[in-house]
Amino acid sequence: MKKFDAVVIGDVNIDLIVAGYGEPPLPGQEVFVENMLTQVGGGAALFSLALAKLGMKLAFHGILGKDYYGQYLLDQFEQSGIDTRSMIFSDKNRTGITIALHPEKDRSFITYAGSNAELSLRRINMKSVTEGRHVHLTGYKGSANHAEFAETVKELKEYGLSISFDTGWDNTGEWYSGILELAGQIDVFFMNETEALHYTGCENVEEAIRLLSKYAGHVVVKLGSKGATAVVNGKTTYHPGFRVKSVNTTGAGDSFNAGYIYGYLTGEEPKKCLEYGNACGALSVGAYGGSTGAADRETIERMIAEHAGSGH
Repeated sequence: MKKFDAVVIGDVNIDLIVAGYGEPPLPGQEVFVENMLTQVGGGAALFSLALAKLGMKLAFHGILGKDYYGQYLLDQFEQSGIDTRSMIFSDKNRTGITIALHPEKDRSFITYAGSNAELSLRRINMKSVTEGRHVHLTGYKGSANHAEFAETVKELKEYGLSISFDTGWDNTGEWYSGILELAGQIDVFFMNETEALHYTGCENVEEAIRLLSKYAGHVVVKLGSKGATAVVNGKTTYHPGFRVKSVNTTGAGDSFNAGYIYGYLTGEEPKKCLEYGNACGALSVGAYGGSTGAADRETIERMIAEHAGSGH
């Protein structure tokens, strides 16, 4: 028996959420907003909190600053039962912070990468990673760190671990095509619709999914409010999204990943994994912050039962 159901490697930072304002202040002006919230941010961290809420035993590997925010994030992980003994602490950078602005029309972000900029798979203690039966990877940066991802994935497979991987948004605009070769080594390969179009160069998501499935044996493409599609060993399964009132979509994709991997690790078929993923994603958009809407197993099952037969 492994010590952990999953080990997560990736980013963690503070999200400072500014909610409820119309326009940003002009120079010299002050505006008052409805609310400001401090919460856990970072895709890997949000995935971890959501999966732990579903009852999985997790360990987290990332980098924090030696500051108040670093301690705050450690406390949040520990309150969720997530093991942080392999966390690395930076000697040169403070903990990362993202200011998430939520005006009525759209979201925008101001980010200080901080300690997250130092994250490298080569700094991870591989022996501690093998205490889990599954590893979830984030932080892919195209050609800049493709080699270390390829090396790490190869080593993890040699240890007999299953791997899930969320490509994430490419801030550089490179959209490195080498990721398609890496996809064939991943047990559950996640992308959202926009990322799939960029990485494949296809004109529509259906073509993108078909192309991705030629490289990856298990690919999952998230379609936002429309739901998600999984192709496993050539068999395509689609599940529509749940109709809910959306307050904030930050972290919805990470919550979806957690629900899907929960199903995967508990031996469910792709259709059920998609159902869990869509339910987790839908519940997450009902509250400000990426982790606020994280739900337990009972809440997820209740939502699925309430929407059964409704076409979602």
